[in-house]
Amino acid sequence: MARKLSMLAPDWWDFTTLNDEILNDAAKLTPKDMLQLSREGFKVVLYDTLEDFYLAEALEYITAWKQSTPNNPVGICGPIGPTEQLPLVARLVNELQMDLSNAHFWGMDEWYADGKEVDISHPLSFEKANKELCFDRMDKKYRIPESNLHFPKADTNEYTATWESGIRCAVMQGGQGDIKHWAFNDPVKRVGKYKDNPPPAEEYKKLSTRIVDLHPVTCMQNARTSSGGIVTGVPTQAITVGPAQTWKSEKVSIWHAGVHDNPFGQRLTAFMIGKKIIDSSVPMSLLADHPNVQFNFYRGGIGICATEMH
Repeated sequence: MARKLSMLAPDWWDFTTLNDEILNDAAKLTPKDMLQLSREGFKVVLYDTLEDFYLAEALEYITAWKQSTPNNPVGICGPIGPTEQLPLVARLVNELQMDLSNAHFWGMDEWYADGKEVDISHPLSFEKANKELCFDRMDKKYRIPESNLHFPKADTNEYTATWESGIRCAVMQGGQGDIKHWAFNDPVKRVGKYKDNPPPAEEYKKLSTRIVDLHPVTCMQNARTSSGGIVTGVPTQAITVGPAQTWKSEKVSIWHAGVHDNPFGQRLTAFMIGKKIIDSSVPMSLLADHPNVQFNFYRGGIGICATEMH
């Protein structure tokens, strides 16, 4: 049977092309049900307060960097979205007087426009946000050397080489977008060999850091969260860390505060990963094949999947 057309963007693949049974089962999940999706290789954790949630997220940086030595450098790959953990990371480093001279950090993604990555002066620059919210707030005595900060560029060779250089990525941290991506690993356009079916999971998982076209929903979301809804100011392409690098990370840790994806989206990806339902129209579902994934939810942001007229 032919797959459904997307309700959101008919020229693209996305979660609305899934079988309705999967969508309906996910919508029924209670927070207790979500906890019970945990299995070997996939853990669901709930936090009762935002303070605990973002502190736990910040501590993942600290725990990773504490392992780093001159002979065994360790890093973390981190997002812009969420960002609330970033000032906490800097505060913890300063208070604990942590020497980060051997630590590393990978940025997950960056906007791409006019044939190159956006400049750090661009108001939406992810590199700029990481530095202003975190790294520039660290005391110069403790901060990571500039050479140990790895941000993706249009020429991806230098960035991808760091993933092959022996630096251990203890954790790749991220959020989840409305289109069910991590980083900017969006569903693909419904063209060419993907006209009738999205890419097979094994094919999608081989994708490396690359320039990608962004699903219209992703553009809308970033306009909503970052530019007051001015979608015409949001680039339609980005550079993103790929599944190939993601599978080099010892742990993938996804943080759901309830502000980036909605109650249904948070349930859907947890359900698909927990039940090992893998479909590249929902890129996050590919993480069902990763050996160590943790979904972190703020209980107050889980919400309900029910009709509420406002």
